[in-house]
Amino acid sequence: MHAGTIDYEILTNLGRRARAALYRRIGTQRPMAKISKAYVCQSCGASTARWSGKCPTCGEWNSMIEEAATATASPALVSIKGGKGRLAAFETLAAETVDAPRHRTGNRARSRARGRAGARLRRAGRRDPGIGKSTLLLQAAAELAQDGARVVYLSGEEATAQVRMRAARLGLSGAPVALGTETNIASIIATLGSAPAPALVIIDSVQTLWSEGIDTAPGTISQLRGCASALISYAKTSGSTVVLVGHVTKDGQIAGPKVIEHMVDTVLYFESLSGHQFRILRAVKNRFGPTDEIGVFEMRLEGLKEVENPSALFLNDADRGSPGTAVLAGMEGTRPILVEIQALVAPSSLGTPRRAVVGWDPSRLSMLLAVLEARCGVRLGSHDVYLTSPGALRLTEPAADLAAAAALLSSFAGRPAPEDTVYFGEVSLTGAVRAVGHTDQRLKEAAKLGFARAIVPTTVAGDGMTEGIALNPVAQLDELVAWFALPPN
Repeated sequence: MHAGTIDYEILTNLGRRARAALYRRIGTQRPMAKISKAYVCQSCGASTARWSGKCPTCGEWNSMIEEAATATASPALVSIKGGKGRLAAFETLAAETVDAPRHRTGNRARSRARGRAGARLRRAGRRDPGIGKSTLLLQAAAELAQDGARVVYLSGEEATAQVRMRAARLGLSGAPVALGTETNIASIIATLGSAPAPALVIIDSVQTLWSEGIDTAPGTISQLRGCASALISYAKTSGSTVVLVGHVTKDGQIAGPKVIEHMVDTVLYFESLSGHQFRILRAVKNRFGPTDEIGVFEMRLEGLKEVENPSALFLNDADRGSPGTAVLAGMEGTRPILVEIQALVAPSSLGTPRRAVVGWDPSRLSMLLAVLEARCGVRLGSHDVYLTSPGALRLTEPAADLAAAAALLSSFAGRPAPEDTVYFGEVSLTGAVRAVGHTDQRLKEAAKLGFARAIVPTTVAGDGMTEGIALNPVAQLDELVAWFALPPN
């Protein structure tokens, strides 16, 4: 140890009083503190001083990443108040695209998979990448731009040539959309502030943005939160609508912390099931309108096309009339949708029978099976049970209980449910069938599609005839069991 200096490692082994006495004796300054670091959960945003394999706040595993405890500068201030941003260059969708050469390999399938030279390859174990987020936004941007609004599309993942090729395939090359590939948040804010505020700004995607004022890699929680804050501040001051595209994790959540969902005004999920050409745009948060609204689209060669009648989409005439099918008169937000629920109940040779569910809550199925066995005497404990809803639709409302029970009973008895009948109602743990909302909308949709009868809770039956549909009320689930005349146990 030299005069006037103190080794930091030696000081850490001394007590507070011993260190103070040493400073007075040798007349030196206190050593400079190390750069403060913290471990931040990339799922919930919780910060801890020590690393751990499991986040103590949300319980997520392997989500703690070392980051600077405090940013050197606020990204919102750096980005909005001048800062170091440079102006980004924009192109049009009709600009000339130089076709990159292809290179042959010995394996034709691998050559097709690799595509063009210079394209980036990414392996993913989930179906959501490539679902059509960029296609949907490009179509919306082009439609708005053709109406005379100024639209800016910033792609951080794809080159401008890739976006223009998609626009050419969709027939949108003539749309006056300003296309760029900038990812530096300061440059983005500086560019947007150098011209009249656009009506729509699309950032694809938020995981690629980064700020010089935050000493972490792009995609980390600090970068996501800081860059999103800067864009939200710009949107509030300019009046522009800013769309942030985010990927999803393996659990189906938006990649990054929930704090981003709290910061924005609207959260939309774009989802589908693997192998289906249909896509569902679902609103889970909306400060300017109702939530749980959906839009149904079909993926075609010319792009995404809206499905005008989703009820017809989720009904299969070939399966109706077969044992194990029942039609639910459901609601998605304010839109009534008729959905065919299919069930298969078969004797099991396993010690623990299987329970498989697609498109419904597995815990809800377990509860319904328990009610059927405990309250109605239907012994399903030794049977395998499979339940599914068609297409890409996820059933979340309790009104699906009665239709699911009808499908299970139909399959178990081997007798088809009436083809002209719809079901809706919530089943309680006592076996009672409870009323649900939006009865009129459900019945109108069923009558429009040719259904003549509805099995409904007793409290909404009324005079027995509504909207041209005969109503058959049930107060207890065992009344529905009697409909199928189940064989004795």
